[in-house]
Amino acid sequence: MTVANRPSPAAGPNRPQARRLVLLLDASTAWRRVLGGLLKIGGYDVVEASSGVEALELCIRLSPDLVLSDWEMSDMTGLEFCTAFRRLPRQNYGYVLLQTTDTASQAVTAGLEAGVDDFLTKPVIPQELLARLSACERILRIQEELQDSNAHLRTALAQLSNAQAAMERDLREARKLQQGLVRERSGWFSQTEISLLLRPAGHIGGDLVGFFPIGADRVGLYALDVSGHGVTAALLTAQLSVHLSSSPDHNIAIRGSPAGGESANPATLAHFFNTMMLEEMNTDTYFTMIYGELNHATGHLKLVQAGHPHPALQRADGTITHLGRGGMPIGVFNHPIFDEIELTLHPGDRLLIVSDGITEAASPTGQQLGNDGLEAVMRTNAFLHGHALLESMAWSVSEYCRGERLDDISALLVDYRRSGQVVRLEPGG
Repeated sequence: MTVANRPSPAAGPNRPQARRLVLLLDASTAWRRVLGGLLKIGGYDVVEASSGVEALELCIRLSPDLVLSDWEMSDMTGLEFCTAFRRLPRQNYGYVLLQTTDTASQAVTAGLEAGVDDFLTKPVIPQELLARLSACERILRIQEELQDSNAHLRTALAQLSNAQAAMERDLREARKLQQGLVRERSGWFSQTEISLLLRPAGHIGGDLVGFFPIGADRVGLYALDVSGHGVTAALLTAQLSVHLSSSPDHNIAIRGSPAGGESANPATLAHFFNTMMLEEMNTDTYFTMIYGELNHATGHLKLVQAGHPHPALQRADGTITHLGRGGMPIGVFNHPIFDEIELTLHPGDRLLIVSDGITEAASPTGQQLGNDGLEAVMRTNAFLHGHALLESMAWSVSEYCRGERLDDISALLVDYRRSGQVVRLEPGG
């Protein structure tokens, strides 16, 4: 084996150890011959240099594993050589062993600062040389094992990055699909305007809001909040959206009454979902819900509350009341108790249903927005209607928590307008 075409010294734990290449730097030809003989007996390949410049050229071309250098040379000192050696680009670590007759602490300190790894006192004793080389071998082997581990780690990180990029693409598409579950963000029914807001905290979330017509004068309203975040919550909201779609063939509230007959009572619907979750779903996930049926001709509204935050009723005179006593979440108890609410909306009234991502939004000090904060937002935006109010509320929540929103937010707003307030503009009008 020649020095020029020797195999790479980097030998991992499962590869045979290659012979190390030692650069012997000394101005004395005789001393290089002595040390070279000892190194070859020890199983090393040896290349020699008589000056620092020559040694640096060999280092660039051959990248030796170990440099055994004298302290004094004709063109530079051993410290100057070591400083220059450390600046050279290398794929693996190069060990520097410096021969010296000066063992004073100042000389040792200067050598360590220059990048010297170890010192060998002249005249060199063969046993001491072999001991120093053994220590060098341990250091280089550890370095090579770390280098191999880092290479495996970089490969794993690259694979993980590619997988994460694929997941990001899938989640972006899933977000589009989930946003498509809310096909209509607003709707007019007589003098009633219904507006929706849905903002996941991540790519996808577990909130869902919507409405669907029931016959000629009634409309179903719903707001759901599935526990947890991410894919599991999003899959459940997708399934629930099918049960609450506008299609009479799939919507369990209107399945038997496409022509305007009796629809499912809100409490009955809540119990249906509870049974479905406990008997058909093999999951620990649950959800909160408000479902209601509004007669938009009379303003009569019947709601069921299942663990969802209390709806906020703002009358035309500005007074705000939080409705309901809470009720139990869906999918937790075999015999749950849900809260049933009935009220009548009058012209100028509005009903706001929000998820806990709004009421539990926290400031940097940990103070939650709560019902009081929600009331303040409603009063501040009393002159706004529909999406304008919901967008302003979303902005207020984001400002309150300084953008650190950890939960999905959703809202459903019912504006029971006075007949004179309904204004529709034709496109371009």
